[in-house]
Amino acid sequence: MTKGLQPPEELVTLAAVKGIAVIRTRLKTDEFYRRLKPFLDDAFAPSTTIHGSLADVFGVGLLFRGRSGIGKSECVLDLVERGHRLVADDVVRVTKRGNDVLLGQGHEVSRHYMEIRGVGLIDIPAIFGIRAVRQQKRIEVVVELEEWDQHAVVERTGLDVKTTTILEVELPKITVFLNPGKNITVIAEVIALNHLLRYSGINAAEAFNDRLVRRMKNAAAASNIREYLQEDNE
Repeated sequence: MTKGLQPPEELVTLAAVKGIAVIRTRLKTDEFYRRLKPFLDDAFAPSTTIHGSLADVFGVGLLFRGRSGIGKSECVLDLVERGHRLVADDVVRVTKRGNDVLLGQGHEVSRHYMEIRGVGLIDIPAIFGIRAVRQQKRIEVVVELEEWDQHAVVERTGLDVKTTTILEVELPKITVFLNPGKNITVIAEVIALNHLLRYSGINAAEAFNDRLVRRMKNAAAASNIREYLQEDNE
């Protein structure tokens, strides 16, 4: 009941029988709804738990996934050491907001702790400072870490963008195959920067493809002109 109105006696009696609370406020209806809506959105938002690590890299939320022990935590730890921020490790709680926004955050118990095999649990803000972590971050790119397979089909140009679905939201997915000597940290930074470029309308793969197509068309046109001149005997 808004505007400080007194609820009807019948409503109070029926609510008491059913065990339903009746809320009364002096706020106007629109103001009460404005304050209540964020709470309701959070309370009833679809959510799930994902095994992975989430990091904020240049403002882009990268969700690292892969089998246990493949090196997700070590990759994120290296990113933190380079000045990026940890959101969650091992267990990522994902909540859907609106139609296409996924927010990730750590579990309330293990938040901002990391497990490094051979070392154990480490406290990231205690070691690297409070600026090395953040409470939540929008998930924008999924980075799938897989062991190197010489027979696997690897994307070479970036024209064929793979996607994955989490809570009915489609996200770009990039598969990175790991082999000795590969600097996965730098690759993760490039993935984030490339995503920012694409968000601003710059697609390197499409730009290169367009340049190549124009080059082939120009070469074909020049070849036709040369053939015409060679056959013109007048």
